[in-house]
Amino acid sequence: MNLASKIESLLFIAAKPLSFKKLAELMNCEIEEIKEAVEQVKSKYNLEDFGIKVLQEGNEVQMSTHPENSNIIKDYLKDEMTGELTRPSLEALTIIAYRGPITKLELEQIRGVNCSLILRNLLLRGLIKEEMDEARAQNVFSVTFDFLRFLGITETKKLPDYEKLHSHDLLERLLTDLQEEKTNAEAVIAEVEVEL
Repeated sequence: MNLASKIESLLFIAAKPLSFKKLAELMNCEIEEIKEAVEQVKSKYNLEDFGIKVLQEGNEVQMSTHPENSNIIKDYLKDEMTGELTRPSLEALTIIAYRGPITKLELEQIRGVNCSLILRNLLLRGLIKEEMDEARAQNVFSVTFDFLRFLGITETKKLPDYEKLHSHDLLERLLTDLQEEKTNAEAVIAEVEVEL
């Protein structure tokens, strides 16, 4: 795949703007090459009749919807925000509640699938938050006060079997044995679904 195609894919899944520097690190190339490739992606999308735009502010870029489509996007997001959580979203939320703060990579290792869109949806609903963990030098996800308020608990430690499910030994087991991980995750989901 060419550089512009890779950048297009990254911009599509990224929940926040990406810097030229970050893109250059990910692609293992020079910033000038990134700038040229970004221009190619912008020329593809930034046409009047396209629903997707590539925004650039300084040395950061991000994909966005066309401003004229804002009403239909708001209606859709309103439905997404007030509708029921899907099973994969509940699964991810449960893992974040019991294992948080957790990195995206750790979450994906436990679930075995890409979680970008699920994380974005949970962030939009205000059920999780994303913060930089200086010790790990990466972003981590944890549940919000809204999540706790919704469940009627004062802290995550009040979740059923929290100590047992939060333990480091369990995480290691989940990451090394995919079948056991699925079984445990389904059991946790069932408990949280009862609470929700």
